[in-house]
Amino acid sequence: MELRDFPPAESSPEAKAFGGWLDNRPQLGKAFDQDVATHSAWWQQGLDLLSKLPAKPKRSQTEQKLAEAILDASRKKRTDFLAAHGIAVYDRLTASRSRHARVEELAYSAAALVPGLVPTKVLVEAEAQLLHKDKDGHEYDQGLLFNRFLGERETGLHLCHAMLRPRAEATELLERLTREGKIDLGTAMIERRGTASIAYMKNPRYLNAEDCTTVDNVETAVDLALLDPATDICVLRGAPITGGKYDGQNVFCTGINLTQLYQGKISYLWYLVRDLGFINKMFRGLASDVSPDEIFGDTLEKPWVAVIERYAIGGGCQYLLSSDYILAGDDAYMTLPARKEGIIPGIANLRLSRFVGDRTARQAVMYDKRLDCDSPEGRLVCDEVVPAKEIEGALANVIERLTTSGVVSTSSNRRAFRIAHEPLDLFRSYMAVYAREQAYCHFSPALIANLERFWNADKRAA
Repeated sequence: MELRDFPPAESSPEAKAFGGWLDNRPQLGKAFDQDVATHSAWWQQGLDLLSKLPAKPKRSQTEQKLAEAILDASRKKRTDFLAAHGIAVYDRLTASRSRHARVEELAYSAAALVPGLVPTKVLVEAEAQLLHKDKDGHEYDQGLLFNRFLGERETGLHLCHAMLRPRAEATELLERLTREGKIDLGTAMIERRGTASIAYMKNPRYLNAEDCTTVDNVETAVDLALLDPATDICVLRGAPITGGKYDGQNVFCTGINLTQLYQGKISYLWYLVRDLGFINKMFRGLASDVSPDEIFGDTLEKPWVAVIERYAIGGGCQYLLSSDYILAGDDAYMTLPARKEGIIPGIANLRLSRFVGDRTARQAVMYDKRLDCDSPEGRLVCDEVVPAKEIEGALANVIERLTTSGVVSTSSNRRAFRIAHEPLDLFRSYMAVYAREQAYCHFSPALIANLERFWNADKRAA
């Protein structure tokens, strides 16, 4: 948007300052440090212009139009800068890929290395205090950053490797798990039952929904399940609910916490931490210093059993697609209400069609199709459907069947399936697109409209 796009009556001092700022857009040269200096100064000037406007809820239509023009112009230059220097940024942050850094670290170390390229932690934390609809969406720029990091093959594979390494918390807790056999992490739990590690999702107030209070703990539980030397198989299950309609019953997962999303408590990085983290660890195992690539690399992996009780909604449904065996109660169902939420359902778009075919996958993601577990289409996803009251015995039988003859070939077979259907490089490419498109969806006005229209999110207590 140029200054001429504002009618004369709207050409306020702020709009005129915007025009002058826009006319001074920096041009990319050849030297990294020079481009950092010129672009960072220009981005900071843009942030200064934005700060002179009222807060988003108090802006006039013209002021909001100006704010969006500042943000859009800045993003176009960020995209250009990353196209020229994205690999250089990543290499400086990782010492030429000699060390691994998770997305949480990279997002904010990039803000320090190239000021204005992505928001600082201070800015993100300030916006986290606002309702989602009242944010300017500075985290969107993190999506541009990770689109570039993941889109370049070498940096993208290196980042995928970093996110497959065990969390420090899991490494520190492993000795305790070995000794005690059970650890309650608050919003997740891990316990050893015979030769099985059982990881529980545990957010009873929100029917085991996923949010920023759960993602790190669930990943730690998944890490511990894989690291436990006394087990051969892993199980993902929802913990029992206390109070309400499902009191005392296990339920799987209701997907993203829509109340917290509306309240502005779900960060953009949450999506990447979840999907590059524990979901991919279930599918590929844990990486060490060796590449996790299927052809020349290696990972520590075990087969995963997912237990669907009552429902697997949204993110809960996509967890199933990372599992090797899915056990469901006959009263359970699966949905991916992405259209009504206004976001991409994680890795489901990459994997669901392998289970149910392209048409049904599109209907589930884009047209709200429900898949009852005890139906022909549901059984394309679920390996075994049993009467809900018999789930405990059925789970014990599944564990016994999958481990009685040993699991010596499990890792080899898992890798063989992956190279046929989803090698790491394909996943990397998907995540590059996902990083950008989810940022767009997360900060789209349509998301708020959908939450209010379909979920009454504006009427729910946080």
